[in-house]
Amino acid sequence: MGKSLDPDMFDPVCPSDLTPIRIGDKWAGMIIRCLEGGPRRFSELRVPLRGVSAKVLTQSLRALERDGLVSRTTRSGPVQRVEYALTPLGRSLLGPMDALCAWAEEHWDELLDARETASPPAVHDAAV
Repeated sequence: MGKSLDPDMFDPVCPSDLTPIRIGDKWAGMIIRCLEGGPRRFSELRVPLRGVSAKVLTQSLRALERDGLVSRTTRSGPVQRVEYALTPLGRSLLGPMDALCAWAEEHWDELLDARETASPPAVHDAAV
C-alpha cells in the first residue's frame, strides 16, 4: 500500500466537476485517482471521497470492476480484507485523465461562464 490518501485531495471547486466528459459516473474519475498510487481499502477511499455515500461508492466500484478498470481482491487472514486496485486497462486512463484535467484548468473561466449563462432546462408539461 502507498502512503495515506490526502483527505483534501479533491478541492470542492476542482475543475473535474466542470469537464463535460466523464469516465463512468460522477465518482469514477476520482476513484481512479485514489487508486493511482496502489491498492486501497474501501475505508481508505472514503477519506478523500467523503461526499459519496457507501452505497454509491460500492456501485461505482462495481461498475469500474465490471468494465475491467478496477480489480477487487479479498485477502484472507484473521480479518478478511478487501482491496481495490487499478488494472492495466484502468491505469491506461491516467494519461487521458491528466490531459482532460489540464484542459479543464485551461478553460475553467469559459466553462464557468457558460454554466452561468445557460438557461435552465425546459420543464415539459406531463399532461398531454
